Amino acid sequence: MNDNELHQLSADIGQRLLSQRATLTTAESCTGGWIAKVLTDIAGSSQWFERGFVTYSNDAKQELVGVTAASLSRFGAVSEEVVREMAEGARDKAHAQYAISVSGIAGPDGGTEEKPVGTVWFGFAAAGKTTEAQRQVFVGNREAVRRQATAWALLRLRKQFLEK
Repeated sequence: MNDNELHQLSADIGQRLLSQRATLTTAESCTGGWIAKVLTDIAGSSQWFERGFVTYSNDAKQELVGVTAASLSRFGAVSEEVVREMAEGARDKAHAQYAISVSGIAGPDGGTEEKPVGTVWFGFAAAGKTTEAQRQVFVGNREAVRRQATAWALLRLRKQFLEK
């Protein structure tokens, strides 16, 4: 997805959130704030984008959005359990209706047989709903993985929570 497509998708999400009078927050690791960046590129996004947490380190995940040390130790930062905690913690801290969390291995190093480079976990928390988590494996270099993760997170948010 190119920059223009990301911009259009972000604008559409903003309109949907505005129509619901809802707010969104993000907790990002491997995307480094890219989701928050494309959302806040939209004029007027302060009406529906609450805040973004860049929780790149394990300490940041714990301190900023309440991920437990036990989850990080047992499952690792790139896991279903951790992105669920990230999404729930971010939503609670921001008092937002929706939260997206992302944690992955963008590369070029850091992959394992169990979690190869390109593995990204996503969490989606919504008020009154069970938090969801999904794993995707993207291909390409570091920037390609991060761009694909950003686009996938926004597309999934729109499809799963904002289309009515």
